[in-house]
Amino acid sequence: MFQSILEDVKREFNYGNMVTRIIILNVAVFIIVIFANLIMQVISANGGNAVNFVRLFALNSDWKYVLLRPWSIVTHMFLHQGLWHILWNMLFLYWFGRIVGDFIGNQRVLPIYLLGGLSGAAVYLFIANIIPIFVEQVPPIFNMGDYALGASAGVMAIVVAAGVISPDYIMRLLFFGDVRLKYIVGVLVLLDLLALTRLENTGGSFAHLGGAAMGLIFVRQLRNGVDWAFPINNILHKIGSIFKKGGLQRAPKGPKVVYKNPSKKARASVHKAGPVTDEEDLSYQEQLDAILDKIKQNGYDSLTEEEKKFLFNASKK
Repeated sequence: MFQSILEDVKREFNYGNMVTRIIILNVAVFIIVIFANLIMQVISANGGNAVNFVRLFALNSDWKYVLLRPWSIVTHMFLHQGLWHILWNMLFLYWFGRIVGDFIGNQRVLPIYLLGGLSGAAVYLFIANIIPIFVEQVPPIFNMGDYALGASAGVMAIVVAAGVISPDYIMRLLFFGDVRLKYIVGVLVLLDLLALTRLENTGGSFAHLGGAAMGLIFVRQLRNGVDWAFPINNILHKIGSIFKKGGLQRAPKGPKVVYKNPSKKARASVHKAGPVTDEEDLSYQEQLDAILDKIKQNGYDSLTEEEKKFLFNASKK
């Protein structure tokens, strides 16, 4: 049974949209944290010195600790403590992330999420060091005294981006019926502003507002022709190639010709030697991998009719 579940999750992660992948990653980290905490408790019970696993990857309010653990700037936005904490974040990500992906492309969901998390972290650190009394009010489950964690800032970036992209989009809410997206987003932002006045989870609220601001700015820049997703995806692609290939491939010294349209004379000489097609330039597996990578990035609908036919024939083998 567990093997079947793992295969289903792996398939969804490989071929699902970006919202699905982010949710799977967050849930996987949540489960790992649970087991890590159990192990640490066993070590402590046996008289050992247990390492606080969560604090190694959560964002510290002291910038000096952040310099010592720079990875926490990213890892904190995939870290949750408590079932309700991750449940609501993932539900909001699922509801609003699909809207973002449908309207401006699946390839922009993760960059908005990451930029929102980074923006929220920057606001949190700024407030924690300038006006620390706000951060001291944060409940331990979210901040653990002087640590912040959670996907909320990244999710708020997704939420606000969805509202800016399509403010009149209709969502059906339980007990309320059909509600325009702009009103839902407005209420969520207002709740964070009200939390500041009551000193309730103010550190988290500042981070949420930082993420919300990033979602707004991202869409505004995109409308002006500036796509902030491009450099983020480029960086992620390079990082992914390190893990996939075992290291970055050495770039060729000279220019590389990706495609060259042969002249009539050249095509004639090719036909004399025997028919050679573009498909034959790549191996069967390379063509299949290229199509699957295209589905991961832009979805099945981005395929040409020839690519869909090739994939259909491959599925029968």
